[in-house]
Amino acid sequence: MNKAILYVAPQKAEIHAVPHFTRGDGEAVVHTKFSGLSRGTERLVFHGRIPESEFDRMRAPFQEGAFPFPVKYGYSAVGVVTDGPQDMVGDKVFCLYPHQNIFAAPVSALTSVPREVPLRRAALAANMETALNAMWDAGLGLGDRVAIVGAGVLGGLLAGLCSATPGVDVCLVDVNPERKALADHMKVTFATPNMAAPALFETGADVVFNTSATEGGLVTALNLAGVEASVIELSWYGDKQPRAPLGEAFHSRRLRLISSQVGRIGEAADHRRTRWDYHRRLSKALELLADPRYDALITEEVAFDDLPRELPRLLADPAPGAGAPGLATVVRHPGA
Repeated sequence: MNKAILYVAPQKAEIHAVPHFTRGDGEAVVHTKFSGLSRGTERLVFHGRIPESEFDRMRAPFQEGAFPFPVKYGYSAVGVVTDGPQDMVGDKVFCLYPHQNIFAAPVSALTSVPREVPLRRAALAANMETALNAMWDAGLGLGDRVAIVGAGVLGGLLAGLCSATPGVDVCLVDVNPERKALADHMKVTFATPNMAAPALFETGADVVFNTSATEGGLVTALNLAGVEASVIELSWYGDKQPRAPLGEAFHSRRLRLISSQVGRIGEAADHRRTRWDYHRRLSKALELLADPRYDALITEEVAFDDLPRELPRLLADPAPGAGAPGLATVVRHPGA
C-alpha cells in the first residue's frame, strides 16, 4: 500500500493511504528511498506556527491540503524511477516532494542524482541549495574572514563550502561546545559566543552567516561583524518576532543585514539570474554533495512507519540549556 505522512493537528501526524494513481503524460513514477526532515521549516508546520500571511508563499511544490491543517508537506525526496520515459527508468532522482512512498511527478520536476552521491546523502540537496544561494548573497571573496553562527545542518554545509574556498578563514560558532566536533570534521575553527565575541578576528568578520534561528544568534552575528561587513540572515522565525540590536554600533559600523531565501537569486548575484535557473542550482547542489564529509550531518535515520510516533521528539522546540539536538534526520522508506 502506498502511504504518505499527513500533518493533521498541532504536534500530530498520521500515516494516510494514498489513492491509486496512474502516470500521466510527461510524468515518471518514483519509488522513494529516503526523504529529508527539515528541523526548521517542518517544525513550524508541525506546531502550526506558519503565519497566515505566509500561507501561500510557504506552499511546497507538491503540497496537498492547506495551512495550518491538515497538510501533506515536505520537500526533500530521493528515489528511483520505476516507470516513465524509457531512458529514465532506473535513474536516481531528487524531487521537492512530501514524505510519500511512491509518487508520480512531471519529468521536469525531477533532478538526476550524480552517480557518486549516495541517495541517503542526496536528501540534503534542498539544504545545500540554500547554502549555495547564501554564498552568492554574501559575495564571498578570496581571503575573507567568515563566521557562521549556528552549527546545525545549514551551518555545517556552509562550513564545508566556505572552507573549500581558497584563503578563506572560517569559524563555526555555537552555544553548545559539543559542536566543536562538527567544526573539526569540516576543518574549521570553533568558538562559543562568549569566546568569539571579543576576539574572533581582530577587526571583525568580513561575512557572517546566521543559521541559528534564534534571537541570541542574530545578536551574536551582528556583534561579530566588522566595519561595513555583511550579515547574511538565513533563519526563518515563523510567527516569532525576534528583537535585533539595530541601535548601539549597528549604524556607525555601517553593517549590511541581508536576508537570504532559496526561492530566488538575490541582488548580490543578479548577474547569475539569466543563466542559473532552478534546475541548474539544484544540480550543482547535488554535485557538491559528492563530498563524503557531509555524511556527518546525518545523525539519525527513522523508518517511515515510525515517523508519526517520533515526530514530537524530532521536531520539539529545543529547551533552554538542553544538550545539542541531532543534526539532519532522514526518513528511510520501505525498500531502501
